[in-house]
Amino acid sequence: MTDAAEPMIRAVDLRKSFVSKQGTVEAVKGISVEVRRGESFGFLGPNGAGKSSTMRMVAAVSPITSGELRILGMDPAKDGPGIRARIGVCPQEDTLDTELNVADNLYVYGRYFGLPRADVRTRVEELLEFVQLTEKAKAKVEDLSGGMKRRLTIARSLINRPDMLLLDEPTTGLDPQARHVVWDRLFRLKQQGVTIVLTTHYMDEAEQLCDRLVVMDKGLIVAEGSPLELIRAWSTREVAELRFGVGEHEALAAKVADLAERVEVLPDRLLLYTSDGEETLAKVHERGLAPAVSLVRRSTLEDVFLRLTGRTLVD
Repeated sequence: MTDAAEPMIRAVDLRKSFVSKQGTVEAVKGISVEVRRGESFGFLGPNGAGKSSTMRMVAAVSPITSGELRILGMDPAKDGPGIRARIGVCPQEDTLDTELNVADNLYVYGRYFGLPRADVRTRVEELLEFVQLTEKAKAKVEDLSGGMKRRLTIARSLINRPDMLLLDEPTTGLDPQARHVVWDRLFRLKQQGVTIVLTTHYMDEAEQLCDRLVVMDKGLIVAEGSPLELIRAWSTREVAELRFGVGEHEALAAKVADLAERVEVLPDRLLLYTSDGEETLAKVHERGLAPAVSLVRRSTLEDVFLRLTGRTLVD
C-alpha cells in the first residue's frame, strides 16, 4: 500500500520527447508536480500543451524521456503492471464493446483484472447502481445516449476499485444535464477517498471538480494552485464587458484604460478587469461613452486560462 503521506503522483523535471519527420518534438519540457492522496487535480491547457502526453506517462503506458516520475510510490519503468492494476483510466473517447450489453461490458473488463467471477458480478451491480444504469443492464451499448455511454465508461474504469482515477476530458460532447450527472458521480468518488486526476477544456468543470490544478502551455507549467488562488493571482474580482459598434473597440480602449487594472480588446467587445465592475461601468458612462451592451460578471478560471495561454487557436 502507498504511505498515506506519500504523493500519489510525484514528477520532477519530467520530460517527454517524440521523433517525427520534422525532427525531435519535446511535448513535455520539464514539469514538476505532486498530487496528494484524496484530492481532485486538474491539468488544463490548449491543444498541444502536453496534457495528454503527461497523462499517458502517469498511466504507465508511455515511458518518460527523462526526469523522475513516481506513481503510487512506484517507478512506472519497473512497476508498470503493478501501477496499472491500481489505477482506473477513463479515456477521452468511449471504447465500449458494442457487441456486449451494458452489464457484460463491465463484467468482461473486470475479468481482465483477474478478479473472481462472483466478485465481478457483485461489483457490476454496485457500479451500475452508482452510475444510475441499473435499468439499462441488458441494453445494447449503441442504444445508450452519449451521457449514458460516458457514465458506463467511468463505471468500467472503476471495476478494479482503483486508488486513483485518470480522466481525459470526462464530459466532452455532453449536454449540460449529462455533464452535471457526471460531475455528481465524480464528486461522490472523491468523497469516498478516490484520488482524481483529470484533463478538461471546460473551465467551469475545473472550477467545480478540482481542488488544485496546473495550467500547461507549450509543454510547461505556467501556473499552479486552486481555482480561487489562480483567479486572485492572475485576474481581478470582477470584469466589465462593453460592446460598442463594429470596429470601434480598439480606439475606445485608450479612453477607458485608466479605469481598470487591465483592458483587453476583442473584436466584439472590451473587457475591463477591475475590483468593482459597477463602479467602473458608471465611470465609463460619466465619460460620455454609451456601449450598446454592457454587463458585469465575476472573474473566472477562463479569464486566467486565456491570459496565460492566449486567445490564438492551436491546431
